[in-house]
Amino acid sequence: MEKFSRNQRIAAITKILVESPNKVINLNSFTEIFNAAKSTISEDIVIIRDILSKLKVGNIETISGASGGIKYACNISEIEKEKFIRELCFILKEKDRIIPGNFIYMTDIMYNPEMVHKAAVILASSFNKLSADCVVTVETKGIPLAYEVAKMLGVKLVIVRRDTRVTEGPTVSINYLSGSSKRIQSMSLSKRSIKRGSKCIFIDDFMKAGGTALGIIDLLKEFDSKVLGIGVLVDSVENKRKLVDNYISILKFKGISEDGSAILIPW
Repeated sequence: MEKFSRNQRIAAITKILVESPNKVINLNSFTEIFNAAKSTISEDIVIIRDILSKLKVGNIETISGASGGIKYACNISEIEKEKFIRELCFILKEKDRIIPGNFIYMTDIMYNPEMVHKAAVILASSFNKLSADCVVTVETKGIPLAYEVAKMLGVKLVIVRRDTRVTEGPTVSINYLSGSSKRIQSMSLSKRSIKRGSKCIFIDDFMKAGGTALGIIDLLKEFDSKVLGIGVLVDSVENKRKLVDNYISILKFKGISEDGSAILIPW
C-alpha cells in the first residue's frame, strides 16, 4: 500500500477535518487511509492543532471514550474579523443602498458566497460550544447565511415557512406579532423537519425589534425544542425595545445620516 509523507498526511487530514466541522473522526480512520501507526497520526494532529491555533482559524478538539476521536471547530482571528466587518460597513454605507422605508439593500451581500461564508464563520464560532442540533431560519434572503452557519456547525438547516405548503406534509402553524409593524403574521413548520427536544440556533439577516425571533421561539416550543442562541448579520438599534435577549449581531444599524448613507457600527 502506498506510503504518504508527513506533509501529504497533514494536508489531507486538515482538508478532511475542515470539510467535516464538529464531526468526531476516530484516529483509526486516518491510520487506515494513510497506512500509518496511530502514534504517527497523533503527531500529525499535534502539528495541525498548533498551526490552526496560531493562525486562529480553527481548533482541533479531542473527544475521549470508546467512540471518541478528534473534531474540527471553526474560528476566525480578530484581525480577519475586523477586516471583514470594515469591508462590510464600507459596502453597506453606499448611499444608493437606502431604499424606501429606511431599509438597507442587502440582497447582493446575502447571495455573495465569499461574504456569506465569512459572516457565517464569525457567527458559528460564537455558537460552537452550544452543541446545537440544527440551525433554524425563516424563508427569506437569510437562508444562505443560515445554511453556511449550519455547515460550519456540522448540523442540518431547518427552514420555517411563512405559509403552509402541501409539499411540506402535516405542519404546525402559529400567529405572531411583528415587533416593528405590530402586525399579526404567521409561520409554519413541517412536523417531519425537526425532532422533538432539539436544541436550535436561529439565524437571520436583519433584526428590527425581534418579532420574528420571538415567533421562532414560540413555534419551536410546539416541538418541545428550544433556541440556544440567536445570530443576525445586521441589528437595527433604532428599535431600542427588543422582544428577545441574548443575541449577537455582526453590525448594528443606527439609522440614516444627513448625507443619506447608513450609520453602522461593528458588534
